[in-house]
Amino acid sequence: MRQETLAACRKRISSYVHNTPVLSSRLINELIGAEMFFKCENFQRAGAYKMRGATNAILQLPDGQRAKGVVTHSSGNFAQAVALAAKSLGVKAHIVMPTSAPEVKKVGVKQYEGIIYECQPTLAARQAMADKIAEETGATFLHPSNDINVIIGQGTAAMELLEDQPDLHAIFCPVGGGGLIAGSALAAHFLGRDCKVYGGEPFEADDAYRSLQSGKIEGNETVNTIADGLRTTLGDKNFPIIKEHVTEIFRVTEDEIVAAMRLVWERMKIIIEPSSAVTLAALIRNKKSFRNRRVGVIISGGNVDLNNLPF
Repeated sequence: MRQETLAACRKRISSYVHNTPVLSSRLINELIGAEMFFKCENFQRAGAYKMRGATNAILQLPDGQRAKGVVTHSSGNFAQAVALAAKSLGVKAHIVMPTSAPEVKKVGVKQYEGIIYECQPTLAARQAMADKIAEETGATFLHPSNDINVIIGQGTAAMELLEDQPDLHAIFCPVGGGGLIAGSALAAHFLGRDCKVYGGEPFEADDAYRSLQSGKIEGNETVNTIADGLRTTLGDKNFPIIKEHVTEIFRVTEDEIVAAMRLVWERMKIIIEPSSAVTLAALIRNKKSFRNRRVGVIISGGNVDLNNLPF
């Protein structure tokens, strides 16, 4: 992997994605005792950073493969991203979604003309159905987080953040499947000035925390978390990057996630989803370690069911 790979990806996807704003909050700065810079991917097309990786992965396919369509499985944000990226590029998108996926995310996929297939809410069921669709249609499978072209695409958010704020001491990301934090870690490695990368993860789905501890990919014993985008596990493509370039992963409680989400809604006046709030919750819990630091936070998305708010 080279710095030029990230730069080429950024150029490739630039006409299909937004360069999202970087916002700050005096109150949150005072609460944590640090200078905070929030990269607001909740303003990205399809409402989340995943538009970046989905677009890059589809653009990297040969024309013959694109003509047969793409298939993925996702609880929501990657589903919407693939549907919209495929629509933008004239490609058919088959989307496997668990029955437990938020309704607002299913509606988004339909609006972007993705074809939805529902399955049981397990990773095994999701993968089995995606494999079956790929076999029957010839569509190319795009993994939501364990695909190097997806990982590189996700890294362009941190790349833009570091261009805006080149002297960051740290970048925080939520950790689900590992694509965002792996891509961000590559961006920080190549473009940061001794910028360390940290993850935030719920106690209720802490496989990445335990994987860093054990040195091998661990499964989730539970996925009983409000952060629906983080109920997945790491993969063999992103975990080696995480092991090499991520400093630490912090865990947070469900109450801390809800409190951080509410804080951003109330004080920054922007809509973020629970998965995005995990990072701020982790910073608040560990604020003594980041006092007087300049810290970037990837706000991963803002796709929320407004009829089912946790506060």
